[in-house]
Amino acid sequence: MDQQQIMQILPHRDNMLLIDEASVEDGVAHGKKTITGDEWFLKGHFPGKPVVPGVILCEILAQSACVLLAEQAGGKQVTPFFTGLDKVRFKHPVVPGDTLQTVCSIVKSKGAFYWATGKGYVNDQLCVSADFSFALMKE
Repeated sequence: MDQQQIMQILPHRDNMLLIDEASVEDGVAHGKKTITGDEWFLKGHFPGKPVVPGVILCEILAQSACVLLAEQAGGKQVTPFFTGLDKVRFKHPVVPGDTLQTVCSIVKSKGAFYWATGKGYVNDQLCVSADFSFALMKE
């Protein structure tokens, strides 16, 4: 799935659509984001030594997980709202030139609420891991 296809599922646009591509294999979402160095969030984090902020890494994980919900959304765009982040760990910085690859899965759902787990890697090195939850609001 490229960004145009992702935009059919997620409402994120412009600077907040943070995944370049995604796929679903055997119920697991795989996402990819290449950090170019021109991203808005790197301008002040940190001058002279840019590092992707942890909150952005968590958002990339969440957007990757949401592609798993395409079938349940029935082809309609949905709005996912974070409801929680747990067990977040940052193991290695993500910097310009890196391609973050995510692996996410839904572990539980109840009504509009979903619980997921995700990990992000650069060159097979774990950079971020988190358990998170969100509410899926159909438009």
